[in-house]
Amino acid sequence: MNIAPPEKVIRVLLADDHPVVRDGCRNLLESTPDIRVVAEVGDSSSLFAAYAEFSPDVVVLDLNMPEIGGIEVIRRLRRRDDKARVLVFSMYDGDVMIQRALEAGALGYLIKHSQMSQMLLAVREIANGKPYIDAAKVMNIAAAGLKQETGPLDCLTAREYQVFTLLAEGKTVSQIAVMLSISPKTAGVHHASIMNKLELSNGAQLVRLAVRLGIVMDV
Repeated sequence: MNIAPPEKVIRVLLADDHPVVRDGCRNLLESTPDIRVVAEVGDSSSLFAAYAEFSPDVVVLDLNMPEIGGIEVIRRLRRRDDKARVLVFSMYDGDVMIQRALEAGALGYLIKHSQMSQMLLAVREIANGKPYIDAAKVMNIAAAGLKQETGPLDCLTAREYQVFTLLAEGKTVSQIAVMLSISPKTAGVHHASIMNKLELSNGAQLVRLAVRLGIVMDV
């Protein structure tokens, strides 16, 4: 018996700096006839180029991307195309990071240690313009109501939040300046402002706060 092909194939762009993760996602997604991976990238520059070339229906995005952090990638994609549909696929499972991603314009959030069957459902939902949040986190996010007040980091500007995240990931002020295309002096000013606003004395305290908020993983 012949099986009719799906009426519409969902075209997916995979963005993750780990080839093994991309391979696993591609194999899963392409195990079904209604989803096709049109491109895979490992850094943000390649992501923007691939998006312009392929105009995918869904971008599956890791937040920990080289060059530009995932939150900023989402913002830039949405500025370029307000119809861009992004599914974050990340190891970060803190409610604050999920809220930041959704506020930046992501339509969905899936945690990497969740059941892979959720990936197929999430991609299909997002391709249809429907939001999808990891089943393990949806109750927490719903309870929070996605309100803008998300805790101790509310006092930071968008740029300071970027710098905070990069500092928490172990980047130096000089490295952050290069990554964000700002001067080392400006990066230093942001660093000092963050420490002052959050009443932190050293980098270790900053990392502990980031771990507690779920922005980086404890190692």
